[in-house]
Amino acid sequence: MEADGTYEPGFVGIRFCQECNNMLYPKEDKENRILLYACRNCDYQQEADNSCIYVNKITHEVDELTQIIADVSQDPTLPRTEDHPCQKCGHKEAVFFQSHSARAEQQQGLAPTRTCDRYQTHFGKRRQIQ
Repeated sequence: MEADGTYEPGFVGIRFCQECNNMLYPKEDKENRILLYACRNCDYQQEADNSCIYVNKITHEVDELTQIIADVSQDPTLPRTEDHPCQKCGHKEAVFFQSHSARAEQQQGLAPTRTCDRYQTHFGKRRQIQ
């Protein structure tokens, strides 16, 4: 639990049976509405200490995200706009995508990507495509 009272799941880990040392698997007790860990080899069960069974944290730095921008601009499923023309070449079309970076302010923001041949914008920084 975090200092502010919220729960931030971390490493969940693997649990093992106390009777036969086999791995325990998550199992729902529908009648009591609780999460259990149960052995598939014997009848051993234990109540889970929290309801999180899996954590998948994806973190990328801005430098890592610049590598995917060229592919993102070609993705036909992403929303496009003509409201943000490129200051260098005047190209009007931009592609927006949701960033899943480690920085909280970038996780919720939509980043424009220029689709012109020479330049692309990423989080307000411009780099030349070679």
